[in-house]
Amino acid sequence: MAEKQSAPSVVLVTGAGKGIGRAVAEGLAVRARATRTPVRLLLAARTQADLDALAAQLQGDFVECTVAAGDLAEQPLRPLEACLGRFGRIDALVHCAGVGRFKDFLEQTPEDLEFTVRTNITATFLLLQKAYAAMKAQAPRDGMRGQIQVVTSIAAEQPFAQSSTYCLSKYAQRGLLDVMKLYGRQDGIRILEVRPGAAYTPMWGEMPPDQVARMMTAEDIAQPMIDALALSARASIENITLRPLHGDL
Repeated sequence: MAEKQSAPSVVLVTGAGKGIGRAVAEGLAVRARATRTPVRLLLAARTQADLDALAAQLQGDFVECTVAAGDLAEQPLRPLEACLGRFGRIDALVHCAGVGRFKDFLEQTPEDLEFTVRTNITATFLLLQKAYAAMKAQAPRDGMRGQIQVVTSIAAEQPFAQSSTYCLSKYAQRGLLDVMKLYGRQDGIRILEVRPGAAYTPMWGEMPPDQVARMMTAEDIAQPMIDALALSARASIENITLRPLHGDL
């Protein structure tokens, strides 16, 4: 008798068009094919062209991709609604989307603050709240009702002079996740905070080559996140901090 194949896992990745989110999506597709375990991906980001190119790259054996383009600050629940509408459940939310404006504390404007807060705090709270509710209401799979991973930053625990609004938002994300862990332990929902140090992604813009050489890559951050998703339901990694081997910039 043929071995019964488990149902594909459903993973929603925000910020999937570039950087860490894209590296997570690519890594999930590689793992799905290597283990012959199907995965269904809802890829969310602001730029439709980035998502279409990534979906075309990943779609194939053991990988099904759907995309949802839009600004989380304007429509924070759109990716989740698209995921539930297409697949009927969500097994994991990998939230990599984030913004930042970096300048002297006294030069930050109310518009800079609003820009950062709307995406990093308000949209994050609303998306995680609704994703958690959807997971709690669905039947368990592989011993869990769901998993939520959020990429915060080393700036969630260490201040940087040019990052006042960004640090504010990342400290807030950290506090939210600490509270969510209290609920997750009783509801069978795994919560992971990922705090990267200097990793070269499009948020940094142009950088001198010698500094880029010291920085981590998006793939360096994505790999332990993918490994954590595959962890047995008996265990939970709650925090991952990654920093460049030779220290922060």
